[in-house]
Amino acid sequence: MATNVVMPQMGESIAEGTIVRWIKKVGEAVDRDEPLFEISTDKVDAEIPSPGAGVLTEIKVKEGETVPVNSVVAVIGEAGTKVAQAEAAEATEEVPEAAVGQPETPSASAAPAPEAASAATASAPASKDDLRRQKSSPLVRKIAREHNVDIHQINGTGISGRVTKSDILGFIESGKAAAGAASTLRPAPQPGPAFRPGERVEIVPMTIMRRKIAEHMVLSAHTSPHVYSVYEVNFGRLAQLREKKKADYERAGGKLTYTALIARVVVEALRTFPVVNASIDGDNIVYKKDINLGIAVALEQGLIVPVIKQADEKNLLGLSRAIEDLAGRARSKKLNPDEVQGGTFTITNPGVFGAVYGLPLINQPQVAILGVGGIEKRPVVIDDAIAIRPTCHLSLGYDHRLIDGADAGRFLSFIKERLENFDEGWM
Repeated sequence: MATNVVMPQMGESIAEGTIVRWIKKVGEAVDRDEPLFEISTDKVDAEIPSPGAGVLTEIKVKEGETVPVNSVVAVIGEAGTKVAQAEAAEATEEVPEAAVGQPETPSASAAPAPEAASAATASAPASKDDLRRQKSSPLVRKIAREHNVDIHQINGTGISGRVTKSDILGFIESGKAAAGAASTLRPAPQPGPAFRPGERVEIVPMTIMRRKIAEHMVLSAHTSPHVYSVYEVNFGRLAQLREKKKADYERAGGKLTYTALIARVVVEALRTFPVVNASIDGDNIVYKKDINLGIAVALEQGLIVPVIKQADEKNLLGLSRAIEDLAGRARSKKLNPDEVQGGTFTITNPGVFGAVYGLPLINQPQVAILGVGGIEKRPVVIDDAIAIRPTCHLSLGYDHRLIDGADAGRFLSFIKERLENFDEGWM
C-alpha cells in the first residue's frame, strides 16, 4: 500500500516549507524513520524522516520549491516496487540554483492535502478577514498589526497569492505603509544599484537560510530601537575554576566552557531582573515566567539559535550538557522544530572569531541579547597594582521601548559581579 509523504508542520506559526535537498532518489529503498529529504522554514533547517518503509516511487515537489504544510511531496510504494528509469530521472531533476526559493505556479501535485482542501471548501463563502488570514501566516499578520498595514494592499508573491514575510517587509521598506498611515510623510529613499553595467561582478543567489536571516534582521531593526551597553569583566576567577573542575565535568559527560559559566549567571540575572526576560505586545508588557535561553550557533551557511527550555531549572552541569547537545545537533541538522522556538533571551558569542565585542541585533520578539567578546589577557588594576588577567567585554543590546539604560546597567553590573566572584558552590 502506497504511503503519502507530506510537508510537515514545523512549528505552530509555520505555513510552508522549502525542499532544499532530496536525500533519497526515486527508485531507492527507504526504511521507516530514515532521512528522506531536507527542508528549510522560517524557524529551522531539518532532515525529515520517512513515514514508512518501502521504495520511493514518486517525487512530486522538486528541490527549491516552496509548498504549504500538509502538501503531498512524495509517495513511498511497497518494497520491491520497480520504477521506470525515465520517470525517476524526471522526478529527481534539480532546478537551477538561481531559482531556489522563487515562487512557482502551484500544480495539482502540490495542492493541499484533502483534509485542508475540504476544510477550505466548507468555509466558503469567506469574509475578507478570512481570505486575508488564509493568504498570510500569523507572523506576517503580526508584522502588519505592528506597522498598521492592511494586507489587502500587498500583492503576495507566495503560493496562491500568499503574502510572505519578504512581501510585507519590502512593502514597509518602500515607504508605502508610512504613506498610507500619514500622507505627509515622504517615502523612504531607495538604495542605489548594487552594481553598474560593465562592472566585474559575480552574482550568487542567497541560500534559503541566508534569506531567512536577512528577513529576520530587517524585522528586528524595524521593530526595536536598539541601544547598547558594554562592560569589561575580569575572568581570572572563572579561568581558575575551569582549570580546576573541567576534568570532573568531562567525566560527567559535560564540558565546562565559558559559555556554560556565563549562561549559569545570566539565568540568575534574568530571574532577578524579569523586565529583561519579557516581550512587548502592543501596549502590554509580557513577563515570561519561564527562562528559555537561546544560544547562537554559527553554521557554514548562517546562524541558528537553539533554545534551552526552562534553563533556570538546570544546574551548571545540566546547562553545559544542553549547550553541547544543541550545538552539535544544530550543526548536523538534527534539531526538532520546538528546539528553536520560544526563546526569551539570547546569548551570542562573536568573540570566538576574534571580536573584542559585538553589537548584535535582538532576536524578536525578545527585548535583549547578550554579546560575548573575545577572552584575552589584558592589564587590569587590582588593589592599586597592575596585573595581567583574562578579561572579556560583554555587550547588552536592548529594546529601548521597554529597557532603559539604568535597567541595562543594573543587569550587566549583576552579571559582572557574579562572574568576577563566581562561587564554587554554584558548580
